[in-house]
Amino acid sequence: MKVVLAYSGGLDTSVIIKWLKENYNCEVIAMAADVGQEEELDNLEERALNTGASKLYIEDLKEEFVKDFIFPTLKANAIYEGKYLLGTSIARPVIAKRMVEIAQKEGADAIAHGCTGKGNDQVRFELTAKALNPRLKIIAPWREWSITSREEAIDYAEKHGIPIRVNREKPYSIDANLWHMSYEGGLLEDPYRQPEEDMYVFTVSPEEAPGEPLYLEIYFEKGEPKKINGEELPPVELIQKLNKLAGAHGVGRRDLVENRLVGMKSRGVYETPAGTVLILAHHELESLTLDRDTMHFKELVSPRYAQLIYDGQWFMPLRKALDAFVESTQERVTGSVRVKLYKGNCAVVGRKSDYSLYREDLATFEKGELYDQKDAGGFINCFGLPLMVKGLLEEKIKGAGK
Repeated sequence: MKVVLAYSGGLDTSVIIKWLKENYNCEVIAMAADVGQEEELDNLEERALNTGASKLYIEDLKEEFVKDFIFPTLKANAIYEGKYLLGTSIARPVIAKRMVEIAQKEGADAIAHGCTGKGNDQVRFELTAKALNPRLKIIAPWREWSITSREEAIDYAEKHGIPIRVNREKPYSIDANLWHMSYEGGLLEDPYRQPEEDMYVFTVSPEEAPGEPLYLEIYFEKGEPKKINGEELPPVELIQKLNKLAGAHGVGRRDLVENRLVGMKSRGVYETPAGTVLILAHHELESLTLDRDTMHFKELVSPRYAQLIYDGQWFMPLRKALDAFVESTQERVTGSVRVKLYKGNCAVVGRKSDYSLYREDLATFEKGELYDQKDAGGFINCFGLPLMVKGLLEEKIKGAGK
């Protein structure tokens, strides 16, 4: 039997290699995905082999992650429960997709992951595998083994001579990629407790941010960001640069209690500097270039799109169908948005587009030639006709009751 394991080199996946070999008598092929987490990848192969893997794939997925996963999510304005920018959620399908591809290449029988039985990630990995290769067996050790805590996992590693670089005290669980940093568990399990300042990686404290605001102009073409202050950048570099610029001004922190797919509530703290700026700017450009009915309908689509991503349903037919609608709306979402970053806040201060539907000669409170204010009276009479008829009926009923 041959198993492809999603591998990070951390405690859980190091222990899992040994556990898989003991319990499934299998060859373990490890795969580490680079989605921009900026972790030290040096010596990762040595660690994987020393803990029992037969080989390690290190896959650079950053460009695919941005172009095929982040940008569609951005164009959809997808935000889960109005606050979460889906940083972890959107990374899982690109990782799981590559795992399936490697499993097919290696002739593997199964894939394995280190997700817990309480979290959302198990669903995201497994639904992707079911969609792309339903014949692959899925092994989730946290749902099978007797280990129930981090301390027991460390004990298992020490007992079996597994080399690990970890402390028994871990204040929270961290997930990082190009789009965000997330923090859960540990000290954050009390939803009333304020996060400690030294936890944050992407952003400085708003109180410690520069005293002068930073103005940025973001240029979009068909809904995708292309330039910062006139400088054209490849997708990955654009997000990396914007993370640094916005993070230096304390922009992108979110602290929320979310509803997990498995049914429980979870407190999470997130840093999404580039995402915060881009989603705000993109939505603002749409307000200039989309007609009212399309924009209003798209605002109904956005939370449904976000739900699909959060629930691990990236490869569902509905997501592809919604993509077709979203792409059609982006045809003229081209232009520039000017934002002001200051002390943790990001505010739009200007927007322009060659496809703007805003007309000053219509919007002006001064005299204009395209709109006769007298026409409003007839419009209101027609628009209010149902209310007028209802009002007449209520008047008649009241009169009959006297």
